[in-house]
Amino acid sequence: MEKVKAKKHLGQHFLKDESIAKAIADTLNLEGYNDVLEIGPGMGVLTKYLLEKPINTYVIEIDTESVTYLDENFPKLKDKIISKDFLRYNVNEIFDGKQFAIIGNFPYNISTQIVFRTLEYRNQIPEFAGMFQKEVAERICSKKGSKVYGILSVLAQAFYDVEYLFTVDETVFIPPPKVKSGVMRMRRKENYNLPCSEKMLFTVVKMAFQQRRKTMRNSLKALNLSDNLREDTIFDLRPEQLSVEQFIELTQKIEANAV
Repeated sequence: MEKVKAKKHLGQHFLKDESIAKAIADTLNLEGYNDVLEIGPGMGVLTKYLLEKPINTYVIEIDTESVTYLDENFPKLKDKIISKDFLRYNVNEIFDGKQFAIIGNFPYNISTQIVFRTLEYRNQIPEFAGMFQKEVAERICSKKGSKVYGILSVLAQAFYDVEYLFTVDETVFIPPPKVKSGVMRMRRKENYNLPCSEKMLFTVVKMAFQQRRKTMRNSLKALNLSDNLREDTIFDLRPEQLSVEQFIELTQKIEANAV
């Protein structure tokens, strides 16, 4: 089969630089799991380097043309190609509760959704690495005080240690995207069970950043907090001024003091 044509509606930009593909594959430390799931492998430029590693490689690909190409060119992937949409697929049809890593050159149009989906499976995913639009990778890894620090930053860093690894130029893709790319990695914290309700943390973080220019006192009004709690000085701050740890502490206080 001839090479697959990149499809704009799927956000496909095929990486053509082998050294970058190998570098992305090498970001995984392969500790604590025996399986890896690559999202959106396309024509397998990253897949070939994953298949060299002592690990079971699965790929999930929504593009039927790419699935056919992989099936014809990668016999090692026999019975390990999942022709589904990752955002709607129950990964336990394959992994059945086991630990596994996620990696990929992610389609830019769904990359943040992939991270949120990964957080849903955080009990099973000790490691996550891949390529994003540069500004998305930077946002995930940003710290408090940054203009791009937001919902994704706080929720990812509540459970994972995150690291921005390197920047990738537009010219190494077919077709070239209009922006630079960034490779980042998330490694699950040793103790990732939070001392507060995870559901409440998600609520607090999302409410806060939806009105990021307001103080926490104003953005969290709808939570019907006690007058005593609302006097806490943390409510004088805007959301980008709170560290991940402060968001967790605030959530604990809200659980203990809400009316």
